[in-house]
Amino acid sequence: MKKTLLPGLLAAALLSLTLPSCGPSVDSEDDIVTTALPPLPAAPDTTSGAKKPEQFRELNAVNATEDIKKMQPQM
Repeated sequence: MKKTLLPGLLAAALLSLTLPSCGPSVDSEDDIVTTALPPLPAAPDTTSGAKKPEQFRELNAVNATEDIKKMQPQM
């Protein structure tokens, strides 16, 4: 009996608090004014003007080795 009394009282208190807020508000529904949101600004350029590759290469050992060889200075 004691174990169910506290949860029962808590549930009743929560229910009594939420019921009045569920009803329609009489005076505030007609006063709502909707306006359009401003447009979003353009996204900043984080690539520093670099071009996007036309096709992305697969990340594997062979492609990585080729890229490393291209970056090293030629003798």
